[in-house]
Amino acid sequence: METAAQFLAEKWYLVIIEVVILWVIIYQTYRYFRATRGARIFTALIIIYLLMAILSDQLSLTVIGWLLRYISVILAIALVIIFQPELRRALAELGSHRFFSTLSEQSRQRFIDQFVEIVTDLSRKRVGALIAIERGIDLKQYLETGVEMDSKLSPELVGTIFHSGTILHDGGLIVRMSDERIAGAGCVFPLNQRELSDRSIGLRHRASMGITEESDAIALVVSEETGAISIGVEGELMRNLDEEEIRERLSELLLNEPTNEDEGESEEDERREV
Repeated sequence: METAAQFLAEKWYLVIIEVVILWVIIYQTYRYFRATRGARIFTALIIIYLLMAILSDQLSLTVIGWLLRYISVILAIALVIIFQPELRRALAELGSHRFFSTLSEQSRQRFIDQFVEIVTDLSRKRVGALIAIERGIDLKQYLETGVEMDSKLSPELVGTIFHSGTILHDGGLIVRMSDERIAGAGCVFPLNQRELSDRSIGLRHRASMGITEESDAIALVVSEETGAISIGVEGELMRNLDEEEIRERLSELLLNEPTNEDEGESEEDERREV
């Protein structure tokens, strides 16, 4: 006790630093995973484990205590498996942060401006389109379902690909963020399987939600019927965005520059998100 008291008296600031570091890690982890699909499973497993541990300790249940010691290793592995998509996305987001990126901010801004020009032009012409921007997670498995390309991104080429008379217009277009080039067209993206309240959401919109659930990609959708533009991120869909909103969203996602609207989710965003 005297040794512990002496240590606290001399190194009290180290204890505070450790507590702050642990609190930040735990809080940020909670914030990231609280809205994920595996959050409820994780909570249930932790509660069950803690209850069994308390019962084992209080009632001296030797066999259960022995099992819990071994189950804890299995539980740790299970959590990695359960949260594999979320962990992969988190690492990809870290890797795609501009601190680690080889693209300059000026290049990213030029890329955003070009993308806004492309989707707004498609919207005016009522040309349906589905475009995925590849960031940290490789989309090669989806490239293999279409036609692989290595072309400079341009409004003319994208418009040609999605023209109703071409073979590739029904599939998705993949654009690499790393070199700002078109990687493939006519690609098949996974469809979101959730039951949605809005029955007007078509296959392109479901595909934009599906590809962003499976990766850290950003998906842009242009409706063929209405010309409305939507952005898919992390399995969610922001619909009916105008040109300025598209620019703000892409700047937030690709430049890591939060807009004023994102300091607290506005009612308008809540209505748009599915």
